[in-house]
Amino acid sequence: MCDAQPTDTTPQTAAAQATLAACDAKLAQYRAALDAGADPALVTGWITQTQAERTRAEADLQTTQQTEPRRMSRSQIADLVRALGDIVAELRDADPDDKAEVYRQLGLRLTYQTETQTVRAAVDLSAHRRVNICVRGGT
Repeated sequence: MCDAQPTDTTPQTAAAQATLAACDAKLAQYRAALDAGADPALVTGWITQTQAERTRAEADLQTTQQTEPRRMSRSQIADLVRALGDIVAELRDADPDDKAEVYRQLGLRLTYQTETQTVRAAVDLSAHRRVNICVRGGT
């Protein structure tokens, strides 16, 4: 389940992460310049600008991560499965009306094939998917 989750990040997240990395590299260069004897007043101005840019990128990253689907860790998935318990046994022993409601909410459709005397089961999970909308639109 963990490996089946989407791993793609949005362009906004990737851009914010790239900006953070670039700012960190610049700050390391400025530190080296100070160590090499550069004018502290000049370097301090660069550091101030870069830190402001880094702060904006951190805010952008936090905003985009709040709108992206969150990946569950292996331990979170294991905890969820344990919390559900033996759902097969619970459904097997459940009241028929309760079962019907669970199946209805899952979008379960059973189709009996008379020629093969089999049942085809299908679940429509589209109602359980989250739609992400970017307020600012594309960049």
